[in-house]
Amino acid sequence: MLLAVLGINHRTATIEQREKFSLSKDRIINALTNLPAEIIEAVILSTCNRTEIYAAAENLNDLKEFFFKIADETPNDNIIYSYEHEKCIEHLFTVAASLDSLVIGEGQILSQVKDAYRIAKDLGSTDTILNTLFNRAIACGKRVRSETKISYNAVSVSYAAVELAKKTLHDLHNRKALLFGAGKMARLTAQYLLAHGIEKIFVANRHIEKAEALAEEFHGEAVPWEFAMTQAVDVDLILTSTGAPHYVIKKSAMEKLIERRNRRPILLIDIAVPRDVEPEVESLESVKLFNVDDLESVVEKNLDSRKIEAERARLIIAEESQALIDRFKYLSFRPLMKNLSERADNIRQREIRRAASKLTRLTTDEWKSIDQMTRMIVRKILRSPMSTLNSAAGTDEEKFYAAAMKSLFQLDEVR
Repeated sequence: MLLAVLGINHRTATIEQREKFSLSKDRIINALTNLPAEIIEAVILSTCNRTEIYAAAENLNDLKEFFFKIADETPNDNIIYSYEHEKCIEHLFTVAASLDSLVIGEGQILSQVKDAYRIAKDLGSTDTILNTLFNRAIACGKRVRSETKISYNAVSVSYAAVELAKKTLHDLHNRKALLFGAGKMARLTAQYLLAHGIEKIFVANRHIEKAEALAEEFHGEAVPWEFAMTQAVDVDLILTSTGAPHYVIKKSAMEKLIERRNRRPILLIDIAVPRDVEPEVESLESVKLFNVDDLESVVEKNLDSRKIEAERARLIIAEESQALIDRFKYLSFRPLMKNLSERADNIRQREIRRAASKLTRLTTDEWKSIDQMTRMIVRKILRSPMSTLNSAAGTDEEKFYAAAMKSLFQLDEVR
């Protein structure tokens, strides 16, 4: 069986390519509910900067075919990466520890890994291998955050967006901003905007009550979704972070807005994936448009202070990865060992039942003693073959001993 991860992220694919692979919760549930027989276990992680499938599968080709199928995209090896076995373990641990993020040290990815695992586990698409892998990866991520200062002074995507706005507009004092979205990223954005002196924040969301709650928290003003572009006449900055599967700001709407603003310049920063702003908006005069890929230069400035902590984190990842690799060596033999133990115990219990008809005068305590004694006899008999299996795990002799045990003890084929 192959343990592997297949995916794309901000390093291997452009935002145009990543948004094609961006999967909503419903699409993830549908994919995991309809796993092909060749994929035994699977977890799908989809964030603004990555989409990955972790799986225990028959082979990599089947996994690759399924990955492109759920994204409804033509196979393209140039934009994906894959890691198998030990490399897969190390990659997930690195992701959970936020060392593979656009913003190293950001805390959101660990929560996203937890959510992805919870969805898969609830659907029954995980078993021993991925349950073990993800539980250890989450524990590793927590350990990195508690034992290093990787998250200290770590910028978030929202922080980087506000820094970019400040750099572009030179100063945020006496400026007004319109936020599309009222989720976690919008909340962080509002927090950073206020910290940098923004005068007024307007919040637009399809659910007006969410917009009102966020606006109230930051002394802003909620705007009905259908009137958001009307409100944009009076702002200097628009930041978008919705989860919409389509553009919420189109070129035609921006053209009308520009006319109403008498061509006064406006800045748009789109940190959503899929994107909220139609890319053609960038061609309009009086408009500056940035997306999440434009934030890298801002993030780089904050990286130096966390390089030492990142190295400490990598030592933890290496230690945790090796511990799991050692543990996984024995997983391939676990079903065989279980089968052998169950076969021996079934024989033990059958013989006790036969003896019971002749030993009618034994007390309950005496039967308990017999039960315990026979258990110990079986355990001691099996100790040597079990030890041999353990020693062979992960070696060239693994297949030989597995076949020998099945033949000698007449065990059913274990898949």
